[in-house]
Order: sequence, then structure tokens, then C-alpha cells
Amino acid sequence: MSKHNNSVPLEYSTEENDLKIFGFWVFLGAEIVLFATLFTVYFVLVDRTGSGPIGADLFELKPLLIETFLLLTSSFTIGLGVHAMRLGRVKPMIFFYVITLLLGAGFVATEVDEFLHFIHEGATIQTSAFTSSLFTLLGTHGAHVSFGLLWGTAIIIQVVRHGINARTANKAFIFSLYWHFLDVVWIFLFSFIYLKGMM
Repeated sequence: MSKHNNSVPLEYSTEENDLKIFGFWVFLGAEIVLFATLFTVYFVLVDRTGSGPIGADLFELKPLLIETFLLLTSSFTIGLGVHAMRLGRVKPMIFFYVITLLLGAGFVATEVDEFLHFIHEGATIQTSAFTSSLFTLLGTHGAHVSFGLLWGTAIIIQVVRHGINARTANKAFIFSLYWHFLDVVWIFLFSFIYLKGMM
């Protein structure tokens, strides 16, 4: 059932779309619980390093700043993509979504390189309780970003094929919520894992 209010964005234009967005907010609530649990486990185990390296031995500022720049910039570009979508401009929307995914891919590549550095420094998931919780937390976030690259690609393909309509707008908007959520999680990782670990 359509809503005939022109002030309602296209992604909210049907009751089904409304319900899907609400359902996704519920899903994000579950994701918050997941990450809160992983953060809690990390904080409990952070000092249990055994004979392995500690955060100050592993964390480097340069890759951290690159990852932060890439992910926060991608949050800005997806916002521009949603804005273009609401204006009905297909090409700019696709452009900004592609840029978002390229920035996300750069983030994943930098994180993989960072993990290889951790391993080179003697930190694996089995080294200590600290490294186990660290790899699990960072890896879960990285896996979410990697999944987002596939999901975002599928949405771009649908917009190319079908244009901007109530269905594709709804999917693209829900994806933008997911992407912003990952950026918020990264801010917590940046602040409470990396920066705190460097001190």
C-alpha cells in the first residue's frame, strides 16, 4: 500500500518498505548486542597476554589512520549516494556507492596487511587470551565490512538494471544504515582498542 505524501522519501513510500526498515533497525539492535559482547570479552582478557605481545607492541598509527580515513570517508560518500537517490539521480547515486565500496575494499586490504603484521610480531589467535579476543573482535568487524562489499555490489547491479524505484531505494537505504553502523563500531574500535592499547 503506497503512501501518497510527496514529502515521504521513496525508501519509505510503502508500508512494506516501512516494515523492512523497522525490521533492519531490530537486526542492528542484535548486532549491537553482538559487538557489545565481543568488546566486553576483550576488556576482560586484554591484560592476559601471557608471554605474547601486548597492544603497544602490535598497534601502529599509520595503518590505523589510513583505515579510519577510508571508513569515515566512505560513510560520507554513502550519504551523498542516498542524497542522489532521493533526488532520483541514478548515475551520481551509483558513482557514490561505487566510491563507498572502493573505500571499503581499501579498508579491508589495509586490515589484512595489519593482521599479517600482527602475525609477524608473534601474535596469532592462539598466542594468548588477549590476541584471541583481539582477532575475534577485529575479524568480526572486518567480516561485516567484507560482507558489505558483496551486498553493496548486488545493490548497485540492481539499480543499474532497474533504476531507482521504491524497491531499490529501500534496499539501498537499508544498506546505508548497515554501512553507517560499521563506521560507528570502528570509532569504538579506534578509541577503546587501538588508542587505549597504544598508551
